[in-house]
Amino acid sequence: MLSAYTSDEIRVAERALMALLPEGTLMSRAATGLAVACAEAVPRVYGARVVLLVGSGDNGGDALYAGAVLARRGARVRAVLAGSRTHEGGLAALTRAGGRSLDLREAAGGPESDPVLRGLIDGAEVLVDGLVGIGGTGALREPYAALARLTATAPGVVVAVDVPSGVDASTGEVRGDAVRAHLTVTFGAAKPGLLIDPGAGHVGGLRVVDIGLRPHLPAPGVAAFDGPDVAGRLPRAAAESNKYRRGVVGVVAGSDRFTGAAVLTVGGAVRAGAGLVRFASAEEPVRQVRARWPEAVTSVVTPEDGVTGAGRVQCWVVGPGMGTGDDAHALAASALAADVPALVDADGLTLAARDRSLLRRSAPTVITPHTGELGRLLGVPSDDIEARRLYFARRAAAELGVTVLLKGSTTLVAEEGGPVLVNVTGTPWLATGGTGDVLAGICGAFLAGGMSTRDAASCAAYLHGLAGRAAAGGPRGGEAPIAALDVARELPGVIRSLVAGG
Repeated sequence: MLSAYTSDEIRVAERALMALLPEGTLMSRAATGLAVACAEAVPRVYGARVVLLVGSGDNGGDALYAGAVLARRGARVRAVLAGSRTHEGGLAALTRAGGRSLDLREAAGGPESDPVLRGLIDGAEVLVDGLVGIGGTGALREPYAALARLTATAPGVVVAVDVPSGVDASTGEVRGDAVRAHLTVTFGAAKPGLLIDPGAGHVGGLRVVDIGLRPHLPAPGVAAFDGPDVAGRLPRAAAESNKYRRGVVGVVAGSDRFTGAAVLTVGGAVRAGAGLVRFASAEEPVRQVRARWPEAVTSVVTPEDGVTGAGRVQCWVVGPGMGTGDDAHALAASALAADVPALVDADGLTLAARDRSLLRRSAPTVITPHTGELGRLLGVPSDDIEARRLYFARRAAAELGVTVLLKGSTTLVAEEGGPVLVNVTGTPWLATGGTGDVLAGICGAFLAGGMSTRDAASCAAYLHGLAGRAAAGGPRGGEAPIAALDVARELPGVIRSLVAGG
């Protein structure tokens, strides 16, 4: 599991460790790790052109000391001093090693109009962002904002020190100009803002340099599952298993207008390993599910009778494509009245935004909104949620009393009293109609199999991302567009590979 810590937590750990070590040890460890990463970014270090963008804080010192290491190995290192002050020890070390510096306060005009500065940045093979560290919040001020804009067109490899300048390390919020790095070298542990969008979109590759903080860090408030975490939590079929022990999922989805959502949700549950799927809906979606998934037990239900005749289930998945009228509300209320875990998605969330009593349940509940749906639930513009995903995921979990799987460019799983889990798999190709329905079915299968809401949601998101990558034809899922049903088809293979350690 990858754990992430806020700026305040990192600082407390650093102070505890620095009290035990000779002065300068932590900066030396950080600078060495940074120098190694920069050296690996070029074909050879000797003669490489390295430009350091140096701010006033300690991460500017990290950049200067790393530059000194590279200069001693023959790199041509220039430091652009952009802050009101400069780390004296770092600058002295760089100068002794043969590096040179340019004080931005002496530049002709602003950073974007100075020809010497533009020439340095345009000629750099490695451009090191040491402007603002993990303590930076809010929008970048000048001249840092201008330098951040200049990095956007730099032809060399941009390496961020600890966090890309302009990204809030603790939240991932970006309130103005920000450096978009190819690689971020962070020290001691990951930070939430490096994992959560919009900040995560500025990180590029992420490298964590161990500087000895681990024994001094608290339990994390944000973490990310890896493959072994997920594999160890998945329900397994045993010799005594039968379809009821493996979990019976009830699905209320689809309508005469939206039959595809029903097929995809049931498909997600079937391919994720549910012991049995009971599907309850109107006549046309029932016909479609029977034709595509003959394994499912189907029932045509009416709003008046509800889902009581559909049979016993261990979890209900409610919402995809079911509509938002009075009839849909009656069916959703019938399913959510059952004292079993439930997942509410899509149209079910629109219904819940109008009638929050649907979510006031004694049994565990997962909701799977995108930012627009969460915005309707909380009465907040979706753009605000996109900008502050971590804050609003936590708020929704506390305010609604549910486990929140917030979908989007970064998928977050939040519940009150526990760490927020970030999903690190996926591909932009998953941004296509119906993939969320498949995700709902996967999570429903895991809930019916006895997993906790947090584990079910996190493991479902992880596998959904892997299946999306596999469907797109590459390890990062970047090679071809996909359809939602492709994701469901890939599920058994990615589960098999994950469990086998592949």
